[in-house]
Amino acid sequence: MRSQQAGERVLRFLRKLYAKLHLRVNEKKTEVGSVFGRKFLGYCLRRWSGDMVKIAVATKALDTFKQRIRRLTRRNGGRGMVQIAQQLKVYLPGWKAYFRLAQTPKTFGELDSWIRRRLRAIQLKLWKRGTRMYSGLRALGATSEVAAKIAAGGRHWWRASRSKLLHLVLTVDYFDSLGVPKLT
Repeated sequence: MRSQQAGERVLRFLRKLYAKLHLRVNEKKTEVGSVFGRKFLGYCLRRWSGDMVKIAVATKALDTFKQRIRRLTRRNGGRGMVQIAQQLKVYLPGWKAYFRLAQTPKTFGELDSWIRRRLRAIQLKLWKRGTRMYSGLRALGATSEVAAKIAAGGRHWWRASRSKLLHLVLTVDYFDSLGVPKLT
């Protein structure tokens, strides 16, 4: 209870100080309470094993990021992989630079994997049919057996994008060659 009272006392002091400076405290955004579960400028504090506290990207910021990536990597729109890579090249470095203070490398790794999976699904959709998929995969160095197995999946692009066989052909190096930046 003492810390709650101390917080309210500090808030009263800040209101008086800001009033002298002709500033106002935004009452909608101001509250005395625990720092956990709150976000500030897209960041939040999370308690990890034991008493360790780390800076993390807030859930709302992650949701906003994913929505933006979904818009940039829509599977329709008549754009090729090069154009999509260019759009990601504009957005991802800025987002990464802004959230560089976050101490959650696992989150960034998972986001990287998710983006690459979306890109694999887009590539499969761009090839559309099994015969084009087969030819495209063979052109990228896949064996005829691997290309045939992936192409047999047909129009299940999202499901096929998880395939370990597809990861052997559309590798991270392939996306690096297109200029897709990494978050890790």
